[in-house]
Amino acid sequence: MASSPCSSVNFDSGLEIKTRSVEQTLIPLVSQITTLINHKDKPKKSERTQQAIQRVGQAVSVAVGRFVAVGEAIAMENEELKEEMGMACFEARRAGDAIAQLTDVGTAVTPPVDRRTTVFSDRTGMVKAARMLLSSVTKVLVLADRIVIKQIITSRNKVLVTLEQLERVSTFQEFVQIFSQFGNQMVEFAHLTGDRQNDLKDENKKARMAAARAVLEKCTMMLLTASKTCLRHPDCESARINKDAVFHRMRFALEQVMEIVTDARPCGETKVLPLSIYTGIKDFKSNVEGLREGLYLLPHQALSGQLEAVVERTEDFTDSAYTSHEHREGILQLCQLARQDTDQLITAWMEAKQSLNAKEATEEMELSILKTCQSVYELRRELHKVAVGRAADLLKLHAEHLPLRALKASGGEGNLEAVAEYARTLGEQKEQLVETCRLLCHVSGTEPLEITCIHAEETFHVIGPQIISAAQTLALHPSSKIAKENLDVFCEAWESQLCDMAVLLREINDVFEGRRGDKRAYVSLPRPGKHSANLKTVKAVKLDAEEQSTIAKLGLELRLLTSDVDTEVEKWEDQEHDIVRQGQSLSSMAYSMHLFTRGEGLLKTTTDLFHQAEVLSEEGLQLCSSLHTFSTQLMDEEKVVVLSEMEKLMGLCQQLQMGVRTPVQGKTATFQKVDSSIQNTRAIITVVIYLLPVCNKIVRKYKSERSNLGSPQSWRERQSSTPVKDDVLNGKNSNGFGVKSLEQHMANLTFLESK
Repeated sequence: MASSPCSSVNFDSGLEIKTRSVEQTLIPLVSQITTLINHKDKPKKSERTQQAIQRVGQAVSVAVGRFVAVGEAIAMENEELKEEMGMACFEARRAGDAIAQLTDVGTAVTPPVDRRTTVFSDRTGMVKAARMLLSSVTKVLVLADRIVIKQIITSRNKVLVTLEQLERVSTFQEFVQIFSQFGNQMVEFAHLTGDRQNDLKDENKKARMAAARAVLEKCTMMLLTASKTCLRHPDCESARINKDAVFHRMRFALEQVMEIVTDARPCGETKVLPLSIYTGIKDFKSNVEGLREGLYLLPHQALSGQLEAVVERTEDFTDSAYTSHEHREGILQLCQLARQDTDQLITAWMEAKQSLNAKEATEEMELSILKTCQSVYELRRELHKVAVGRAADLLKLHAEHLPLRALKASGGEGNLEAVAEYARTLGEQKEQLVETCRLLCHVSGTEPLEITCIHAEETFHVIGPQIISAAQTLALHPSSKIAKENLDVFCEAWESQLCDMAVLLREINDVFEGRRGDKRAYVSLPRPGKHSANLKTVKAVKLDAEEQSTIAKLGLELRLLTSDVDTEVEKWEDQEHDIVRQGQSLSSMAYSMHLFTRGEGLLKTTTDLFHQAEVLSEEGLQLCSSLHTFSTQLMDEEKVVVLSEMEKLMGLCQQLQMGVRTPVQGKTATFQKVDSSIQNTRAIITVVIYLLPVCNKIVRKYKSERSNLGSPQSWRERQSSTPVKDDVLNGKNSNGFGVKSLEQHMANLTFLESK
């Protein structure tokens, strides 16, 4: 139990734990129970030890009592779970009482002559009580988790009902009234599903949830303008096609969310990812290397078949019209080399199997294994180079969005022929991007990234024709402001997906180069009241769908900038340097603000966002202090550059600080404050991106010229005098999500109360 607490819980309860919140709530309980049972291994204990054990037993009992009270309250509010929850709570309370009784000093046997007592005389009873407690508490938590799922399903159903109403409206007045309700429902749904996405343990499910939520996020604004265009031009066929496509995609995305949340598949289907070249090579290498341990592991035909399946999938690269002759030849040569090395391996393998004395891989076979693994790695590297290179070239080529501009212009002029011509150009661009996403999927390196690649492919495939139908509508009604607005929204969705593709490209490169492909979230959200007393009286606001869409664009820019910070940080030799650590801290806080713009992460309301922005401004000012100390050791020219940027950073931080501390009233003013906070944060991170390589270059220079600095202190010693913020730089996190004591954790049970 001590070595694998969560697996023990799963085994005892027979319930699968799918979310981090349930798992993290169980960890301290398992820890306390483990402490009690481990103490039984030493039958004789001093009076002091015995009293300590009694306190632990009593703490378990009290905490379980509080925990059960929460469970019983949930049961009262949810009739369908009342019986199950009541039984689980009863068992938990009974087990907690049993543990308290078994650890009670008053029930221990009479002390022997040496005045040492024996506790837990009933070992079987303790183990039984522990198992019952873990099982019943797990069941309570899983039942409570079903309430969360029920909330998401209820929210989805409300969205679907309103969606059907929106599809049937016939007047602007009716549409505006219903869409306002729909927007609020979508914001609620976004927050519920965002919480669920963050809580899921399965990374593939998280990626699928993120993809479905991204569709809903983009489609909400598309639905608004497409519906308005259809109402304004009811007889326009292209406007109707445009609108119908949005409604269809939203329903599909809502269904995807439900499949993930409920683990359900229509008609019992099991959706499997298309096998990528990366996965094929990984499995092939695993089987090749497994031959060392077992000469009779699998028939040699299976090994050849695996390789041929990988080679067959490389046709997506070699058959592409966009693959250069040089790259095509390179891939074909590497495929042939892999075949040859595999054939040699099979020959050596067969010889080893036929030898009576060979119980393990021979020297010749070992060499063949190494050569085969190397050849398929070279193949993977070449395919990665081709896919990533093409994606980078495409992003660069389409950075100015020329086809979109041309469609807007020709549509506004009412030129249907020009729209048709530029539609063909956009169609070709769409096909290139779709094929490139398919190639990236082959080399992405992880299943969550494969899911993201598939989502990107589907998005380009769908939005391309939608842009064209929106442009046709504008060309038919060139003076229509709503038709123009509609085309703008679809074009922005296309541009946003190109930005997402740039981020995806970096993450794929990170995985290939051995770096983590995911960004760590900043988890030290300040407690209310810790900063800016005047913020305590401000009412928290949740943004509506249109506002969320507006700030999502700013948030996407923040995400790209934080990725740039990570890239620059990795170039530093000294990862513990103050400037590096504070730069990373700012980047992580900015990333949490990006998550807010998507309705995800730890920042749930505008008040949370403003608290985070204030902490970010304080950290930025701390970085200014470090930069000032850093500049005192520099030559005049370098000093001027650093101080100039430091002053710019200081001004931006002070501006952000003043902005978030200024109280506002009303929804519009609050939204403007959110917009301003994110814009200022973006400007701060931009300065950090400029400063990091400049300071790194200076550090490297001074390090190489240390003997000429005229001071006995080394560069690192000079840095040790730099003022730092202990909480951040020493990794201390007073409000982090570490494992709390059982009593506090179970009593608070924040994950249940917040739902």
